[in-house]
Amino acid sequence: MVDPALQRELWDTANRLADVAGKICLPLFRSPVLNTDNKDADGYDPVTQADRNAEKAMRAVLAELRPDDAILGEEYGAKPGTSGLTWVLDPVDGTRAFISGAPTWGILIGVDAGDGPVMGVVDQPFTGERFIGGFGRAEVLRAGKTTPLAVRRCSGLNNAILYTTFPEIGTPQERARFESVRDQVRLTRYGFDCYGYALVAMGQVDLVIEAGLNAYDIQGPQAVIEAAGGVVTNWEGGPCHDGGRVIAAGDPDIHAAALELMNSGEA
Repeated sequence: MVDPALQRELWDTANRLADVAGKICLPLFRSPVLNTDNKDADGYDPVTQADRNAEKAMRAVLAELRPDDAILGEEYGAKPGTSGLTWVLDPVDGTRAFISGAPTWGILIGVDAGDGPVMGVVDQPFTGERFIGGFGRAEVLRAGKTTPLAVRRCSGLNNAILYTTFPEIGTPQERARFESVRDQVRLTRYGFDCYGYALVAMGQVDLVIEAGLNAYDIQGPQAVIEAAGGVVTNWEGGPCHDGGRVIAAGDPDIHAAALELMNSGEA
């Protein structure tokens, strides 16, 4: 259990991290001077100076405010700590969207207490939306106004809205399992990166199904959705905070129905 004073400190630190990362990323979004490198010699895994510089800035803030905490970041890996808390950072989730000028990328921040995230942030500086959840609070900050976040209930898969990065990510077998749900829902939208999770927390979307994730891809969104009343697990219904195959839902019954479809006939 995290005491109230520490909760406030972590909440304030998370906002500070999002602020400094946003100040670096936003001027480079839709900028002609954006430099992009490829991290994957056998494919395409882009990284920009926004990714690298934003993570450096967040790490500098943590060195000042929370030096005993561990850090796990996409660009610069793991730093050990002694406090039992780990800041899980993705400075630009959705780099492909970022370099394409699409505002579905975001700055992801999670605080892992050992068994998964206890709080998290999905920040979209271009739209001016900051989704944050943890310690019994779930809210979105936009235009100086704070609004509570809450997932929505859904009467059945046939009325559900599903977001995903398939078919871009995942094996053919994973895609087939995803399609077993896709074929039952009312509407499917593709390629929304972390913003899809934020829409689940906001009560606009019912499901997100993805594969091939890392811890820094999911911990921030997971904390926000769970704080808003949703469910986030792996495809077998177990923990997903270390990444892998993830299903997030606003309604527990929709989550259960999707899991049943995805696991029917699967080993």
